[in-house]
Amino acid sequence: MTGASPDPASGIAVRRVRLNQGPEIPMLGLGVFKTPPGPTTRNAVTWALEAGYRHIDTAAYYQNESDVGEAVRASGIPREEIFVTTKLWFSDHGYDRARQAARASQERLGIGPIDLYLIHWPHAESPKQRMDSWRALESLRREGVVRSIGVSNYTIRHLEEILAVSEVVPAVDQVEFHPFVYDPDLLGFCDRHGIRLEAWAPLTRGVHFDDPTVRAIAEAHGRTPAQVLLRWGIEHGIIEIPKSVHRERIEENRRIFDFSLTAGEVSRLDALRGGARVGLWNPAEIP
Repeated sequence: MTGASPDPASGIAVRRVRLNQGPEIPMLGLGVFKTPPGPTTRNAVTWALEAGYRHIDTAAYYQNESDVGEAVRASGIPREEIFVTTKLWFSDHGYDRARQAARASQERLGIGPIDLYLIHWPHAESPKQRMDSWRALESLRREGVVRSIGVSNYTIRHLEEILAVSEVVPAVDQVEFHPFVYDPDLLGFCDRHGIRLEAWAPLTRGVHFDDPTVRAIAEAHGRTPAQVLLRWGIEHGIIEIPKSVHRERIEENRRIFDFSLTAGEVSRLDALRGGARVGLWNPAEIP
């Protein structure tokens, strides 16, 4: 772990890790999936930045990129301190369409180069079309439109498709990842290839807050189930991007760097794997 950004409230730093393509990324970010565009998104991003977050994750599909950009610009925080991710929706697969979509996202954000640009889903008409999108991302990185590129919801076989033909290794694979959807094979594959695993829905959208194991560990540390779930990901070296539109929850989710789980507690949470996904699609079913 190579750096940190300060928490103005507690002084506890948000850890950063260096991506294989150069930039450093904070291990905690704010996700804005299904956060309504307009004041709701702007407020959530503003509160997160005030709480010490320096990483915001959006996507073209979320339709709130312009609000994310507005809040980042209005924050007064130097642009180089804030890491912003957005994504290519699968309807924009293909070389030319992907390039156009990325530039449109950049324009909506209005913050200069995109720190991380991901292929949102491997859904495509064919593997060739999927690879055409990856080549478009490579070209955008060379041109400085984006600083780093990666993928989202890719399984091992989807990652192998890229590694077989590209010299550029994805910086990130963003997937549903929490104790109930814990995939040590994917995590190990990413570790071996220098790909950072990033978790969406790390809080299971609240579905498992009452799980007895999660609750018992939370009580043992005087923490909330949400903080335990996020800390579990940090213990595994995973980048976490919880979503919330409530200021107190955003601040609560931020307080995960001043305690640790024991090896035994991590193992107990690992053993919960095999639960139902909270996401709509299972990437393993995508050809």
